[in-house]
Amino acid sequence: MRDLKAIVEVITQYLEETQLNRVPELGNMKIYDGPLVGLANAEDPLFDKLKEPSVIGPHHLNPQEWLPGAQTVISYFLPFNETVRKSNRLDHLPSKEWLYGRYEGELCNDAVRRFLKEEIEKMGGKAVIPVQDARFQVIDKRSNWSERHAAFIAGLGTFGLSKSLITEKGCAGRYGSIVVNLRFEPTPRSYLKIDEYCTKCGACIDRCPAGAITEAGKAHEPCSRFVDDTKVRFAPRYGCGKCQTGVPCENTRP
Repeated sequence: MRDLKAIVEVITQYLEETQLNRVPELGNMKIYDGPLVGLANAEDPLFDKLKEPSVIGPHHLNPQEWLPGAQTVISYFLPFNETVRKSNRLDHLPSKEWLYGRYEGELCNDAVRRFLKEEIEKMGGKAVIPVQDARFQVIDKRSNWSERHAAFIAGLGTFGLSKSLITEKGCAGRYGSIVVNLRFEPTPRSYLKIDEYCTKCGACIDRCPAGAITEAGKAHEPCSRFVDDTKVRFAPRYGCGKCQTGVPCENTRP
């Protein structure tokens, strides 16, 4: 697992083999399709830029703060399967398939993170999973490690009006990352602007049941309130994803 292609292959194989990527209650529905993977230099100056108050804040930890001697951040995107995406295009509430994809899918995502960490350790390296680390925390609804921003730095995609990250396989899915002390060739970023892949078509504005998205961007409070309400309705599952489905960037880059 010494290059990008090899990392993609091992994650793809893991997703095909693990039962965590299936939902027995829904006819053994597959949650994720094959991944996209990006590699970022742990010393990329954009990681320090995340500490600016206008981006995330000074509490955001850079790769070296998570792991002294860090050299690479391995970031990946797990796109939801068409069954999950298609089911969520209707109604203003999240579909059952989406709720399982969001909840059980994150359990699978956590397992992918641990799997990658173990693979790095087999190579003699060290790895830290920021979102599973005891130091991980959320301050004023902003965490000290952002999976989406790490993915942006690793060349996976750019942000849209909904604050979802638009990749070559769209925005409907989940992100994960680990910080490692092994050197991998960074993935070139094919974009210059933070929102370069977003066409500003406004489809996500119309799709948002909370009215949280405008041409100026996304307001987090109404979005959070709506998602919190789904926790009450569908506990332990929750989610929304309307801005990620039924839009041009659902499963491709417009």
